Amino acid sequence: MGASIPIAVTTLATSRLPRVLSSGDSPIPGKAARGLRAALLRWYEANRRDLPWRTTDDPYRIWVSEIMLQQTRVAAVLEHYRIFLERFPNVRALAAASEDAVLSAWSGLGYYRRARMLHRCARQIVEENAARFPQNSEALLALPGIGRYTAAAIASIAFAEPVAVVDGNVERVLERLTGRTLTAPQTWRQAQTLLDTSRPGDFNQAMMELGATVCTPREPRCGECPVRKWCIARGHGPRPRAVPRQKKKVIWLAFDCRPGGSSTQGKIRLVRRPKDVSLMPGMWELPQLSMPPRQPAATRWRTFRHSITVTEYTVHVVRDPARLDSSLRPRAKWIEAYRLPHLPLTGLTRKILKAGGVI
Repeated sequence: MGASIPIAVTTLATSRLPRVLSSGDSPIPGKAARGLRAALLRWYEANRRDLPWRTTDDPYRIWVSEIMLQQTRVAAVLEHYRIFLERFPNVRALAAASEDAVLSAWSGLGYYRRARMLHRCARQIVEENAARFPQNSEALLALPGIGRYTAAAIASIAFAEPVAVVDGNVERVLERLTGRTLTAPQTWRQAQTLLDTSRPGDFNQAMMELGATVCTPREPRCGECPVRKWCIARGHGPRPRAVPRQKKKVIWLAFDCRPGGSSTQGKIRLVRRPKDVSLMPGMWELPQLSMPPRQPAATRWRTFRHSITVTEYTVHVVRDPARLDSSLRPRAKWIEAYRLPHLPLTGLTRKILKAGGVI
């Protein structure tokens, strides 16, 4: 590969995707850039984690993984990814499903708007494009729920389009390589300049893997870094951005369960969140008490810890049906236990029902 960066594919949306830079703009020009690319790809081939979405070039499976991985740890995604693909093995199956079925499969991953947009996008691909994924980043970017990063990730990994990706890991690697804080446009330009256009999908994943496993926010393992000889900062780059302190909140929930007979598994009383609320609309959950019991220690069954966005909850659960607020009784519904795996339960509710042996 020469020192200059190849010409951009004509399908790139120049107003929304990164501009291709000249070699003079590169933080690592010429022969050094070629050496960095080769070293990074060799390291990636030998050290990459064995993740299921890395064994396929199916745009559907890559798309699902990229949406799930947004703001979610890899360890939390793995089992959800497997179950989701068992239920919806292709884009037609996903498009044909009900929203409740999609939310049920997503339960526990959080940020449920992602699941709704995934479902909406699948239907658009089926209805308007005969279930075929667009094969370039510009067309992918026009789909609901697919942003700049996701469009570039799918296009480069599934279709080998020479377009770079930028996530938090890539941004950190680039800032340390260049030794300076970069604006968002500068980051995208530097990523595109450095991209190995002969293997764009592998190179993009290698950059993300490097940031996730070696060039970490705190205590980077510079001695193990395959590109340390080209790095200006050597781990001493810009400080990690401060993580917002979580708010703390205590809530009480009523776990009201009727045992089943010989022909049924029993029932559980749940309420459905209104459709017009901003957080988890339409999801099913255990009823919440407006006030704690007068004798909390005597009535509490179990206590759970649960985090949602920037709030950390201490969740006390009681199993006394009499504690259910009268205001919630009209909204509370008895749900047969066999239906629970197919309902869109909140992650907290699913956690509690599993602990109680209901699901």
